[in-house]
Amino acid sequence: MTQTIAPRVRTLVLLLLAAACALLAAAGPASAHAALTGSDPQQGAVVDKAPAQVSLTFSESVSMDDDSLRILDPKGKRVDEGRPSGTGGTTYTVKLHAGLPDGTYTVTYQVVSADSHPVAGAYTFSIGAPSETSVSVYSTDAGGGAVGWLYGLGRYVSYAGFTVLVGGAVFVLACWPRGSGVRPVQRLVVSGWLALTAATLLLLLLRGSYTSSGKLGDVFDLSLLGEVLQTKPGAALVSRLLLLAAAALFVAVLFGAYEKREDEEKRDLTFGLAVGGTVVAAGLAATWAMSEHASVGLQAGIAMPVDVVHLLAVAAWIGGLTSLLVALYRAPAETPVSALAVRRFSRVAFGSVVALVVTGTYQSWRQLGSWTAFTDTRYGQLLLVKIALVAVLVGIAYLSRRWTARLTEAAPAVVRQREGTTEEEGVGAAVGSKAGKTEKAGTPKKAEASGAASGAAKATSTGAGSGESADTGSGKAAAAVTGSGDSRRAAQLARQRAAVDAARRKRQRDADPQRFGLRRSVLAEAGVAVVLLAVTTVLTQTEPGRTEEEAKAANPSSAAATSPASGAVTLDMPFDTGGQNGKGVVRVELDPARVGANDLHLYVERPNGDAFDIPEVKVAFTQKAKDIGPLPVVPDHITTGHWSASGVQIPIAGDWEVAVTVRTSDIDQVTVSKNAQIG
Repeated sequence: MTQTIAPRVRTLVLLLLAAACALLAAAGPASAHAALTGSDPQQGAVVDKAPAQVSLTFSESVSMDDDSLRILDPKGKRVDEGRPSGTGGTTYTVKLHAGLPDGTYTVTYQVVSADSHPVAGAYTFSIGAPSETSVSVYSTDAGGGAVGWLYGLGRYVSYAGFTVLVGGAVFVLACWPRGSGVRPVQRLVVSGWLALTAATLLLLLLRGSYTSSGKLGDVFDLSLLGEVLQTKPGAALVSRLLLLAAAALFVAVLFGAYEKREDEEKRDLTFGLAVGGTVVAAGLAATWAMSEHASVGLQAGIAMPVDVVHLLAVAAWIGGLTSLLVALYRAPAETPVSALAVRRFSRVAFGSVVALVVTGTYQSWRQLGSWTAFTDTRYGQLLLVKIALVAVLVGIAYLSRRWTARLTEAAPAVVRQREGTTEEEGVGAAVGSKAGKTEKAGTPKKAEASGAASGAAKATSTGAGSGESADTGSGKAAAAVTGSGDSRRAAQLARQRAAVDAARRKRQRDADPQRFGLRRSVLAEAGVAVVLLAVTTVLTQTEPGRTEEEAKAANPSSAAATSPASGAVTLDMPFDTGGQNGKGVVRVELDPARVGANDLHLYVERPNGDAFDIPEVKVAFTQKAKDIGPLPVVPDHITTGHWSASGVQIPIAGDWEVAVTVRTSDIDQVTVSKNAQIG
């Protein structure tokens, strides 16, 4: 049974890890957590004279350096001077050169938000009238590239390491004290500590490049590292390393002095370890809470302790679940995980889920702000995926509780058959008692048939650790073998027999249907938990829904600028200049009718639909609500009755008046107009 299960387990674990990596890879660069909510001049605005400075307003405070804010002229040359300065908490300005000529200017920014994430973007404004520019308006992928991918991976590994470290310790102290002497559980918890420590060091090295150049070569730049240490995220990472030193001492005591104590002495030491471990675990969780989402925005004083409780609940549930999975699959037959330990973990998991529901509800309200943000923002959509995964996890956990109940019902009946067996021996006793009886009945016959060497093996496997009787049996067997001059062979046979007996007991234990069902359900829980952790990591790198909606409300033109094309606009306007052949229809087509560059086509037709030429035609765009325009456009004549212009700049979205001036002779002229929604 074990041989058929193990390959499936390894395959499933590999598939789940691959899915987690795919989620992280698809996450892309970290989204902005501080959004640009305003600017002066505004995005796409056309001003009459050159401004003395450019101001940007963000949804939260950000950190800047000399190159964080750049203003580029139409040829791509910088026209800003001096270091950007803050003028009002979230508003930052940079001065411009005097006497700037007319044209389109590009504003680019790359800053770091208060919750530690890089924010970048760009927009344009014009002086006098829009013009062609060699600078492309783009949204910078802050935190992208190889450095961004490594940083995201480091965040995932750090969360996973914290979960395994804290959850494993909780499982041993609160659920299964005998697990402190089980090597697979020890290796799991130590691996969590190593993963968290390595990931923290990696994040500290990557931090400077992640928030600035994005180059791998800058990872070991000591000047960048020095700047990182002076920031809030850098201080949080250093604090995490110091707390990990304390966590190493805790792990050493847990798997050293604690494991060697007797049951009575363990109770006294458990309290001290629980208090110390809780302080260290809460401190580690606080390094995230005090430097990321919870530390900024609405009700930060409440949000930070709530976030600490949330992280600890996740660790206790998912980390404990991982420890239970390892114990069920890897614990030796001599130290099986007990039914009592499984039942205790079930209570811990239930309490953790309750804490997660309460803290998660508060966090969702704080980060979203409205029901529509669930579907209208990426943060809300990811949160819906997380909620669905948690629901699946709770459903599987319910099945695990049913298997736990069956184990609890089955174990006492077998315990009563074995004198001196306690409930703490639980699952192993329930499955191993029948094997023990068979061995006691059959071993003497085999010993008589196999001579002195087999007698030594029998004495070792059945009597080791049972006091004087075991020593007497081993001594007689050893004497017999010594007489034959083959004591080493006897010892080897004894070890082989002990190994065979242990393997047989493990197979019989694993064949128990209740235990087998519990193992499968716990494995399924762990698989969903791996994906859930990946989604959570991506969620922490995504702009909160409340911030995104506030940015859209404060700067609707920015949202329109990044929206897809709205489709071509066609306007038919009859005209009559009053002279001979002065009547007709002018048709204006603007494609794709959005903010930015557009293609303009203009057609002039007689009332009967025939195309004809006129001496002159001009177009102008005006948005009276924003006091923009008129922005003149003089199209080129293409063919009879057809004029065209490319690269027609529409600076902002809104209701625009499109005016067409038609001249049919030297003195006959008229201007007709219609309004159109552009962008």
